[in-house]
Amino acid sequence: MPRTPVIFIHGAWLHALSWEAWAARFTDQGFLALAPGWPREAATAREMRQSPGALADLGLDALTRHYADIARSCEVPPVIIGHSAGGLIAQHLIAADLGRAAVAIAAAPINEIPGHGSAVPRTSGDERLLPLSPAQFHEVLANTETPQESDRLFERYAVPTPRRLLIELGCDGAEPSTLARADTGNTGRGPLLLVSGQEDRLVPDAVTRAVYKQYGDSTAATDLKQFADRAHSLVVDNGWRAVADYVLDWLAGHGIRPLTEER
Repeated sequence: MPRTPVIFIHGAWLHALSWEAWAARFTDQGFLALAPGWPREAATAREMRQSPGALADLGLDALTRHYADIARSCEVPPVIIGHSAGGLIAQHLIAADLGRAAVAIAAAPINEIPGHGSAVPRTSGDERLLPLSPAQFHEVLANTETPQESDRLFERYAVPTPRRLLIELGCDGAEPSTLARADTGNTGRGPLLLVSGQEDRLVPDAVTRAVYKQYGDSTAATDLKQFADRAHSLVVDNGWRAVADYVLDWLAGHGIRPLTEER
């Protein structure tokens, strides 16, 4: 029997290496862990900060197509786990029947739910990329961590994010793109887990609860898990293991295990 693939999708201001601990944990449990970066993403966050231009024009359409192609290439239907903008993409892919199950962690708001927190840096200006300083990273993403720990996370994982993507997500009062929508009424999709951090300033817990309420009209399995005292950095900070293990237990509860029989 083939191993169950797990595709990890990162979001704004983080590099694909933000999933490195998760990938190791899921691999240890027997899953086939895949953490592909965005198109043209360099191997490290430092490289991306030094030469970020390749990301400048990326938007939701290109990112969704990129990960849809990866999901289609899997030998068996994958589990899809996304954080932030990656959580929105995970919801698109599970609705399109491109995954066996999906987990959306601190996912960007959908369906015109108001909601990126006031901590989001303004996107005005002509710059195509919006970087965060170490201080902004601490304020926006890692606000529950010490400055020293936040700086460590910044050095390892922080990258600029495309202004286009932020506008499409509705940041800074922009009209969200139609791509920032999700099919919450789909009854044929696989199970979906929504995860929030209750101290998240970028995607507040109230946003995730509002999304969960929208999924209430679907008979497909949808669950919500809220983590107290956790910020948007909950997938990379010192508490990442508790979140990852909850996801593993949730998958097992839905009968999704490391080895799977092919359809």
